[in-house]
Amino acid sequence: MIHPLTDLTLRGRRALIRVDFNVPQNDAGEITDDKRIVESLPTIKAVIEAGGRAVLMSHLGRPKGERKEKYSLKPVAERLSTLLGCEVPLAPDCVGEEAGQMVAEMSDGDVLLLENLRFHSEEEANDPEFARALAELGDVYINDAFGTAHRAHASTEGVTHFISETAAGHLLLKELQFLGDTLREPRRPFVAIMGGSKISGKIDVINALLDRCDTVLVGGGMIFTFFRAQGLRTGASLVEEDKVDMARELLSEAERKGVRLLLPLDVVAASRFAADAETAVVPAGDIPEGWMGLDIGPETRKAFAAIITDARTVVWNGPMGVFEMEPFAAGTRAVAEALAEATDNGATTIVGGGDSAAAIAEFGMESRVSHVSTGGGASLEFLEGRELPGVKALDRE
Repeated sequence: MIHPLTDLTLRGRRALIRVDFNVPQNDAGEITDDKRIVESLPTIKAVIEAGGRAVLMSHLGRPKGERKEKYSLKPVAERLSTLLGCEVPLAPDCVGEEAGQMVAEMSDGDVLLLENLRFHSEEEANDPEFARALAELGDVYINDAFGTAHRAHASTEGVTHFISETAAGHLLLKELQFLGDTLREPRRPFVAIMGGSKISGKIDVINALLDRCDTVLVGGGMIFTFFRAQGLRTGASLVEEDKVDMARELLSEAERKGVRLLLPLDVVAASRFAADAETAVVPAGDIPEGWMGLDIGPETRKAFAAIITDARTVVWNGPMGVFEMEPFAAGTRAVAEALAEATDNGATTIVGGGDSAAAIAEFGMESRVSHVSTGGGASLEFLEGRELPGVKALDRE
């Protein structure tokens, strides 16, 4: 079983906590969205209020095993200090003598943040000796990083071989509860909305959802691979030629299983990939030569919204268009608004991290859905029905 952190004795003990502080920053190194830090606060506060010593570890970006100052967790330590109302020192490294000394000098109720785990290539390689070095910094281990639970890294899987007492943090448990309960016993109609640029990253998810959903709504750049599979005109739109047969098989599989897999009725096409491009609404599958589809059209927005607002369970992963450009944001905004309305109607609505989470935050609707996941890749693998290594590692007798 996976223990909640409330099962651990924490007073006077070092709690090594894997958090997900992989937050976006601007060119000046300022954090532009602290949602992941804020989401970790309940677990950190629970540990220090119980008299534990919170030793936090996280990655940031992709430094590829090298120390690069732009990936330092210094801005995170500063933001966390503000949010907690106490100083959170940053150790110069996540392992080694100096980090060990700083942990040894901690008092009950203290918080310490270790430097970026991925400054060491051994983290992603799940190197046993590196995992052992991390484990030496804790008496108990808590994983609260759902966003990395789908990776068998030293800080998510390896470390559990060297610490006998493990638990899931509040955020990780919340993610597992929302996603797990939704998949086990969804209230129906159960609608999945799949978007994003490529079908290749979503094939297995769509396949898995065909066994669980009543309707799958498809938007984003991946629609053009489906259109090509149907012999329709796609203009200069993104098409994954090597996935056309797979798209055709998904359409057949949906029909065989009696699941509605709905593609857009119309699209917003553009003369080029730019915010100031010439645009036109055209029927789906009839995009002019040289033009590209960059959003779902008004008829599709209306049709998708009607299905979403009537649903009792909705899972959304992936935008409907290039929402970062205002002329192509209407489709994604319409889905976000429909999710908010469905929630008001009593539906359980889950936004599966990544670009979808960024979009709903940009539209100011985070608080109007049931749950916004902190893990894009992890939520996708969970929806596929895959076992997450970081979760499995916590499963003890």
